[in-house]
Amino acid sequence: MTDKRVTIVTGHYGSGKTEFSVNLAINLIKKNENVSIADLDIVNTYFRTRERREFLESLGIHVCDSSVKTPALDLPAIPAEVMGIIQNKSAKAVLDIGGDAVGARVLARFTPLVEKTEHDLLFVINANRPETQTAEDVIEYIRAIEETSGLKVTGLVNTTHLLKDTSLEDVERGHKLAKAVYELTGIPIAYEVAIESVAAQIEDEEIKEKLFPIKMYMREDWMS
Repeated sequence: MTDKRVTIVTGHYGSGKTEFSVNLAINLIKKNENVSIADLDIVNTYFRTRERREFLESLGIHVCDSSVKTPALDLPAIPAEVMGIIQNKSAKAVLDIGGDAVGARVLARFTPLVEKTEHDLLFVINANRPETQTAEDVIEYIRAIEETSGLKVTGLVNTTHLLKDTSLEDVERGHKLAKAVYELTGIPIAYEVAIESVAAQIEDEEIKEKLFPIKMYMREDWMS
């Protein structure tokens, strides 16, 4: 699991990227006094970290998002505050980035700063998404993000899910896909993500080695 000061999370929309980012920040706050999460995904306007601002800040996590302070609006206004988060050597930071060319261009704005600090760029894989069901498709997305941002993906995150209907088989299928990508690229699997009820069922030792159980914070109960 990553222990770098800055963790950048990217992946196709609907992959579970923001859910993973929020859970990662919550996990970090249990170990560090200073944790920030920056919502820089201007691609997917549906599930946003800002919607859980009050909850996250109650845990001691600083939330940074669009400089337009209106939850109902989603404008590509990236605050200068993000630069401070990246440069703050006393803090851990999670950056939630959109997973297509537009999202990668947002990341590229911060590449010179990111390159100067210890960081991980994680690519989230959901094998149930039609756009990322083969290793070749995943690698195509990874290469596009790397080319546009100027940064290299350092780790893979298996977040294969079907929301609350996620099964053990979903996680195992995602593991096989992530492993295939690793074998073709050499990019290691950093996390195997599963909601807690499914995580408790996992027996595969390879998955358990990188297992990261999560709670669902970004979806209301009725969104099952």
